[in-house]
Amino acid sequence: MLRLRGREFGPQEPVIMAIVNRTPDSFYDQGATFLDQPALARVEQAVAEGAAIIDIGGVKAGPGDEVTAEEEARRTVGFVAEVRQRFPDVIISVDTWRAEVGAAVCEAGADLLNDAWGGVDPGLAEVAARYGAGLVCTHAGGARPRTRPHRVTYDDVMADILDVTLGLAERAVSLGVPRHSVLIDPGHDFGKSTRHSLEATRRLGEMVATGWPVLVSLSNKDFVGETLDRPVKERLIGTLAATAVSAWLGARVYRVHEVTETKQVLDMVASIAGHCPPAVGRRGLA
Repeated sequence: MLRLRGREFGPQEPVIMAIVNRTPDSFYDQGATFLDQPALARVEQAVAEGAAIIDIGGVKAGPGDEVTAEEEARRTVGFVAEVRQRFPDVIISVDTWRAEVGAAVCEAGADLLNDAWGGVDPGLAEVAARYGAGLVCTHAGGARPRTRPHRVTYDDVMADILDVTLGLAERAVSLGVPRHSVLIDPGHDFGKSTRHSLEATRRLGEMVATGWPVLVSLSNKDFVGETLDRPVKERLIGTLAATAVSAWLGARVYRVHEVTETKQVLDMVASIAGHCPPAVGRRGLA
């Protein structure tokens, strides 16, 4: 079961998490939603297109200029409060690895803490427990925040993913995070080569089989770009292919830049799987 902000999602109900970067140097949009007004417009558009979760980030994942905890909070806390006021029903997630930022955004109205760096700050799970927030437990291969993988190896990448994410999830629950609000994420690109991310994708069913809801963050990532030899702005088709595979294997939450296209893919896979009917059914009936 997955329940966030009092909303329960059915076992066959895919959930879209729309990315809103409050950074001037995002790898994908290069700061398009750094300022408040374009960021709020992005939230409004994403909700209208079908996103149930808005994921707000104040630090880009890759290397770059130092962003202190104070600056990260400045970029996110007030914006979380504004989104909470304008969109009372939307689920607000914040992408952070820092406990002090997590506490500040929860005070402002965040419902979910997206820990993309694999528990590097153990206090973040404690914050989630204190505020009754959800937590995303991600595999990052032990990498330090904002570093790229270098000659990383695994005897069995999925075994390592399971060991880390299940350990983080059980610890979160033991601290008091609601079990139904904990997700696990294989961490595509984080502490992984392209081959590792591809293997994690095709073996995603092993994560689904644990019973924890699985979140995938595939959107326009380097493993897609390297697989197809495409720059960032030409990775949508590859992203949607990986999304379809992940949906077929049972992932529940999809962190994305392109909401409309993702929703169409998820709806198509759900209909093929027999989980929902076609939107219309005229063919062969007239």
